[in-house]
Amino acid sequence: MIAVCLVLLAMPHAVVSQRVPVAVQDGALSRTSMGVLVRPESVTVGQPFTVVLRVQAPLGSVIGFPAGPDSGLSVEAVDPRTVRVTGDPSMVERTATYRLVAWDTGAQSSHLGDVVVTLDGRALRYHVLGDTVRVRSVLPADSVRRVPKPARDVMVARWPWWVWALIGTAAAALLWLLLWWWRRRARRRRLPTPLDAIATARRDFARVDALGLLEAGERGRHVALDADVLRDYLAARVPAALRSLTSTELLATVHGEPAIPAARIAPLLAETDLIKFAHRPVPAPRAAELSRETRALVEDIEHAILEQAAIARAAEKAA
Repeated sequence: MIAVCLVLLAMPHAVVSQRVPVAVQDGALSRTSMGVLVRPESVTVGQPFTVVLRVQAPLGSVIGFPAGPDSGLSVEAVDPRTVRVTGDPSMVERTATYRLVAWDTGAQSSHLGDVVVTLDGRALRYHVLGDTVRVRSVLPADSVRRVPKPARDVMVARWPWWVWALIGTAAAALLWLLLWWWRRRARRRRLPTPLDAIATARRDFARVDALGLLEAGERGRHVALDADVLRDYLAARVPAALRSLTSTELLATVHGEPAIPAARIAPLLAETDLIKFAHRPVPAPRAAELSRETRALVEDIEHAILEQAAIARAAEKAA
């Protein structure tokens, strides 16, 4: 114990204190010693300082150091406590280091608490003394005795300007979406009623005629456009007769339809494919004849479909 005190007294700027239990203890625990070192012993407000606790106890002892001062006091911890093993192997020796900072002037105690030493189921508490540091003010000399004003109440922060900007942007975007939806709905209401299959085919045939391809010598193009109108009409009347099918696939699809004369469509599509894809020349009379046949096919198919529908309605009524 005397050796520990001599070592601590030899350290610069040290404040050393020792304390034994209040009641006289028998046995090994009475040989426990503790030293306290504060460095530097004088600091300014907010300047870190170190408190070192060095405890020696008999072998088999368990030394428990305090965690440190509570937050909110005039002295607070800067870093977590560190503990290291030192000293003679014949003793249990531990050294705890606390890095602290003081926020008030004058003599400030670190309020570390008690060191607990346990041996053979018995525990002794050693209250830490000598952990006081002198704190100097950083203010000018004429304001050293000035008492700080009490803490102000928490102020309710107002929303920053960018929050209002986001709200305005969101409102403008919502208004734009509402206007877009209203205009789209109004435009849908103004859309004309779509034509049925036969009306669409007749309109497209008229557009082909308006191009004047026969008079311009583009007879193959005229025949190909008429065949496209026929295929569009068949796709509208028979859902399986897709526009993407080849002529052979189309004929196989409509073969079982009673209103569609596959025997008339087959040679027409075969000759049209030669003109369209093989660039087979076609005289003007033949081009006109193919055009008439294509349009007659559409009208005949439409007439047959209407007749079948009328027969079905009559049978339904009779039943």
